[in-house]
Amino acid sequence: MLKQLRRLGLTGTLCALSLSAYADIAIVVHGGAGTILKKDMTSEKEAAYVAKLKEAVQAGYAKLEAGEPGEDAVVATIQILEASPLFNAGVGAVYTYDEEHELDASIMHGAHRQAGAVAGVKTIRSPIAAARAVMAHSPHVMLAGEGAESFAREQGLEMVDNNYFDTDHRLEALKKVKARMQEAGKQAGGQQGAEKMGTVGVVVMDAKDNIVAGTSTGGMTAKRYGRIGDSPVIGAGTFADNNSCGVSATGHGEYFIRYNVAADICARVRYHGVSVTRAADTVINDVLKNAGGTGGVIAIDRQGHIAMPFNTPGMYRASIDNNGKLTVGIYQDVLETSQINAQ
Repeated sequence: MLKQLRRLGLTGTLCALSLSAYADIAIVVHGGAGTILKKDMTSEKEAAYVAKLKEAVQAGYAKLEAGEPGEDAVVATIQILEASPLFNAGVGAVYTYDEEHELDASIMHGAHRQAGAVAGVKTIRSPIAAARAVMAHSPHVMLAGEGAESFAREQGLEMVDNNYFDTDHRLEALKKVKARMQEAGKQAGGQQGAEKMGTVGVVVMDAKDNIVAGTSTGGMTAKRYGRIGDSPVIGAGTFADNNSCGVSATGHGEYFIRYNVAADICARVRYHGVSVTRAADTVINDVLKNAGGTGGVIAIDRQGHIAMPFNTPGMYRASIDNNGKLTVGIYQDVLETSQINAQ
């Protein structure tokens, strides 16, 4: 609606009206893909996931409604998920083989392809806040390990002990993977299903038509040797370009890196002229799946259209489109839809 009004030169006459009633804002959130089956989910746990996804997507949407920049909405939304033990990011991060947590995050702004990322950090409470600080205050795109932590301290970000990210259910998952690895005589690898993946991410289109994408993760259960997945890699796990689309990915990171998944989707939109739905579906359910890669993506194009394909049994996801329609899903079928405003 706002784009149409701008073309007609009518926005000045509407300045006293609510921005949210006319702006083509949109937001989509994911909380990771994997072997997520309804038969394995209690009603209480399912309700907890749905509630947290709705809380996150509505919080981000509220910022967009208020006219705040897309990067603010992305960070605020992801921080809600980072603070929840339900997801593999922040407090819910999985353990490395050595029973620590190494976290990664990235953010990209579609206006001028500005980006920031941190990788392998252990003491930054909010990795997505650190990625945003790198984008805004560093000449670099990606900082890693102790250097990233030193930069975060200089920026005044909150630091924590590594055990801040501890959770009992992630420790139990680590023990299962390590036992399997030791039985098979493996020094690395051998993860199965959701042990190989788990991420949170957000893509938005803000009131100024900027597309911003962000991703945060605890990585792969029992990872070793400083392994880094796709989440902090611009073009693989995160990408945004106002001329095409924004993408945040979740899945087996090695495949997303090798197939440059996030950037490939946006390139198909821009250069092939296909819809974001078709581009994302082709990459996830054709290119990636045929190569043996598992996972999914969330995406928004420059018209505010949303895509959420995945090739696993489930993907935690929620969205509010540019008509104010809220959608929440976990399994293949959508669980909830509702209208949050009266545009």
